[in-house]
Amino acid sequence: MAKREIEIRTPDGVARAGLFRSADKVRTGVILYMDAFGPRPALDHMAERLAGHGYAVLVPDLFYRAGAYGPFDAKTAFAEEKTRAELRALIGGTTQAMTMRDTGAFIEALVAEGISGPIGTVGYCMGGSRALNAATAHPDRIVAAASFHGGNLASDAPDSPHRNAARLKARVYVGSAGVDGSFPPEQSALLAETLRAAGVDHIIENYVGMGHGWCVPDHGVYDAAGASRHWKRLLILFEETLE
Repeated sequence: MAKREIEIRTPDGVARAGLFRSADKVRTGVILYMDAFGPRPALDHMAERLAGHGYAVLVPDLFYRAGAYGPFDAKTAFAEEKTRAELRALIGGTTQAMTMRDTGAFIEALVAEGISGPIGTVGYCMGGSRALNAATAHPDRIVAAASFHGGNLASDAPDSPHRNAARLKARVYVGSAGVDGSFPPEQSALLAETLRAAGVDHIIENYVGMGHGWCVPDHGVYDAAGASRHWKRLLILFEETLE
C-alpha cells in the first residue's frame, strides 16, 4: 500500500500529511493524531494496517507551524535535555484549539479525496486528547473517537476533553496505560462520570501492566500483546460505527 504525501491548507498555513488507502472506492475515513514525536515510519506502519481494513487514513503533521523539526528517537528523546526541550516547545506551541480548528481542514481534505461517509479519529499520547476534542468540535462528521495512552483527558486545563463532553455525539473509547502519571485514576474516574452524565456511549479500559506508549512500535515500552489487544478494540469500534 503506497503512502501519498499531500498538503492541506489550514487557517494558519499548510500542513503536510500522509494519506493511506487500500482502494479508490473507500467512503469512510480515519484521522490518526500523532504522538509527540511526529509523523514517522512507525505511524506510517500503523496507518497502513488500519487502511488495510478499508479506511482512508490521514496522518497530519500537527507541528507544521513550527517548520522543520526532528526527527526524534521515541526511545530516547525525552531522556535527552536538548530534544526534551524541543519536544516541550512543540507541544506547548500547538494548542488544543489549533488542532480542533485544523481538523476542519483535515476533514475537507478527506472529502476532496472522495470520503463522503462518516469519519473516525484515533490518537496516541498527546494525540489522544486531540482525537476526543476533534470529535467535540465536529460532531456532525466524526462518529467515533479513540484515545490510547492519552494524557490529561480530565485535567484542570480549560481545554481538557472532559469539559466538552456535552458536545460529543461520537462513540468514545479510551485505553489507558496501567500506570500513567498523565492520566491518573482520579482523571479516569472524572472522565467516566462526565461522559456518563452527558449520555456519551463510551468505554474506558485500563491496560494493566502496560506503560505509556505501549501501542506504538518504536517506543521503548512497546508491548506486542498489548498492541494486539488495542488493535482489536480499535477495529471493533470502527466496524460498529464507520461501516
